[in-house]
Amino acid sequence: MAAVWQQVLAVDARYNAYRTPTFPQFRTQYIRRRSQLLRENAKCGFEPGLRRQYLRLRSQLLALRYGPLSEQSSFRASSVRSSRTTLDRMEDFEEDPRAQGVRGHRRSVSRGSYQLQAQMNRAVYDERPPGSLVPTSVAEASRAMAGDTTLSENYAFAGMHHIFDQHVDSAVPRLQFANDDKHLLACCSLDGTLSIMALSPRPPSVKVTLKGHVGPVTDFAWSLSNDIIVSTSLDGTLRIWNTEDGRCIREVRDPESSELLCCTFQPMNNNLTVVGNSKHHLQVVNISTGKKVKGGSSKLTGRVLSLSFDAPGRILWAGDDRGSIFSFLFDMATGKLTKAKRLVVSEGSSICSISARSWISREARDPSLLVNACVNKLLLYRVVDNEGTLQLKRSFPIQHGSQLVHSIFCPLMSFRQGACVVTGSEDACVYFFDVERNTKAIVNKLQGHGGPVLDVSFNCDESLLASADSTGMVIIWRREQKNVRWPLEILLGLFKGS
Repeated sequence: MAAVWQQVLAVDARYNAYRTPTFPQFRTQYIRRRSQLLRENAKCGFEPGLRRQYLRLRSQLLALRYGPLSEQSSFRASSVRSSRTTLDRMEDFEEDPRAQGVRGHRRSVSRGSYQLQAQMNRAVYDERPPGSLVPTSVAEASRAMAGDTTLSENYAFAGMHHIFDQHVDSAVPRLQFANDDKHLLACCSLDGTLSIMALSPRPPSVKVTLKGHVGPVTDFAWSLSNDIIVSTSLDGTLRIWNTEDGRCIREVRDPESSELLCCTFQPMNNNLTVVGNSKHHLQVVNISTGKKVKGGSSKLTGRVLSLSFDAPGRILWAGDDRGSIFSFLFDMATGKLTKAKRLVVSEGSSICSISARSWISREARDPSLLVNACVNKLLLYRVVDNEGTLQLKRSFPIQHGSQLVHSIFCPLMSFRQGACVVTGSEDACVYFFDVERNTKAIVNKLQGHGGPVLDVSFNCDESLLASADSTGMVIIWRREQKNVRWPLEILLGLFKGS
């Protein structure tokens, strides 16, 4: 689609939330039809001047009809970000007297100390109702700061911000925002390419297309500094890309000539990447040399479909298409993998998504794993020891029987009640679940895709959510944010609690 038509669609998407407020299905159909018509008109070759004039007139007409749109100020954006803490980088202090040392001083709880956290969980959970969470003074201050807003209010989306369709007619299996970036997004496609998209400045656009794979691209991962992307493909290659100019820096072929299905960076050493293939093998690769790490390989019971490290990078979980999740201990010095535990989730079902999180919210002390396993449920597990042993905590109903659907934890711990996870679904919807609710856990549902939603991704401050589907459409959703006034006494209470 030509650049001007992309701008027209962006304007329509921004105003779409104001159309027929009581009929969201109409808004969804409207924006999809607009996208189709604009894509068709872009092929007609209208004069650039006419296109720009149409864009100007349409913007004016929409502004007259619905009023001008107000943009978020930089102060507001910075205040939102500064009011939250990234979960996997946070270390807190236990205030509960039952977890204090002999002398009563506060004990530091490291995010990687799973055994200590598991002991704390057992000690406190034994005296609380099933499914309830451990309150802290910091959590109470955070809740007061939010004015007791619900999770539904925190994750209310105003509507579609933009639609990308450069991969139309080919599924987009994975997409991910860059690390600590609000406006840089990448996705891969079964058409053999990857796209890096810039959502700012407006209008959103495709910044660069990564071309080189000769088969469908199955997975990719951003490096911590966002200067490199690694990708896997059914053509049997791992490629390393420069994200600025789209150059392929290195190509690493699988020695078994097998299809490569998934990949992930080692979080503490981005020189190492773990790759899973269709011949059941898991391998650690040094991307600087293109060589496999000695001792960094293992074999699963099926095709390796999903990978996830814990935050410190000491435990790796891998899922296969036979329904098993394996945990591996990762040697930080040598890159060696040691198989630790195995859990059979459902015999013969594909484990297509694994996400690890050290903390769910300020009120949830246990490290957790979020799993999609083609059993029509989203599964939440508790990590109970240093070897990655999993215990089912709860599940959420979704339509998921065959597609490679993925899910995520919401990335930030904001000042709110509840803790949220987001997942795609085969019914073409995006679902938000509150992991703390025992009943009616769905807090939001986004409709707009024309096929199964395969992946979802939040940007770093949760102001935007991206979702991709089997038809190649990528939708950017904007969250509706409200100004919150924070009394001085609440701020002081929070800082004292931390």
